[in-house]
Amino acid sequence: MIRPLVLKFGGELLEDSGHLRSVVGAVAQIASSGRPIVVVHGGGKEIDAALQRAGIEKRQVDGLRITDEPTLDVAVSVLAGAVNTRFVAALNAAGVAAVGLTGADGLCGLSVAAPPHRSVDGRIVDLGRVGVPAADADMRLLQALTRERFIPVIASIGVGDDGRLFNVNADTFAGHLAAELGAARLVIAGTTPGVLDTAGATLPALDPETIAALIDARTATAGMIAKLRACADAIAGGVDDIVIVDGRERSDLEAAANGAPRRATRVARAAAVKR
Repeated sequence: MIRPLVLKFGGELLEDSGHLRSVVGAVAQIASSGRPIVVVHGGGKEIDAALQRAGIEKRQVDGLRITDEPTLDVAVSVLAGAVNTRFVAALNAAGVAAVGLTGADGLCGLSVAAPPHRSVDGRIVDLGRVGVPAADADMRLLQALTRERFIPVIASIGVGDDGRLFNVNADTFAGHLAAELGAARLVIAGTTPGVLDTAGATLPALDPETIAALIDARTATAGMIAKLRACADAIAGGVDDIVIVDGRERSDLEAAANGAPRRATRVARAAAVKR
């Protein structure tokens, strides 16, 4: 059985028409190999814009969105509506058999309420309606779709066993799905060429130990902290390697998916990282 590939796209790649074309072209090329693919996406900037239009304050800690009920309503509307539908439509127009989902579909994103978050500066913060993926999330729908050569495209909305919806960080969601599906590789694509050091240079390789050191030293940006923690959890869950790449360049994205990343950060177990 071929192990799947999980691709996570930041919302900033999907709101710009040029970037969206590049992403869609890369996904079409990657899918042409016949390997099973699962896609997860966020939509942070479009959520921010919608919150501003609604007069709702944006609040974040360590890259995680503090989510009250009005914020959750906006996030669901943007992610499951505008972003997911636009992305799926573009993929299908390019010949990719994409199916739009949220974590509520088939309980693939079964989640529990996130516990109070201890920030890197020591504060305890209630995240509100933020969820974390549950260990007993049901992967059967995703497995059935990929078996039939469909590509699930999942907006990062979780659901509790009581039907309540949650805002789930897209990196956290992607890392969890990659582990639960037994993915060989997770590609996290945004608009930076991997994890950058203090001089702005891309760190070519990381492992869970160096990730912990980056977070403890507070050298990682708030948005990168959630990515790094998701990477460490995915590696612990059995994913072979993770590539954090700038998804604006189609060739870089395709190379990352094929295991030959350029201008990217590769995360692997300690024994697999070249020092």
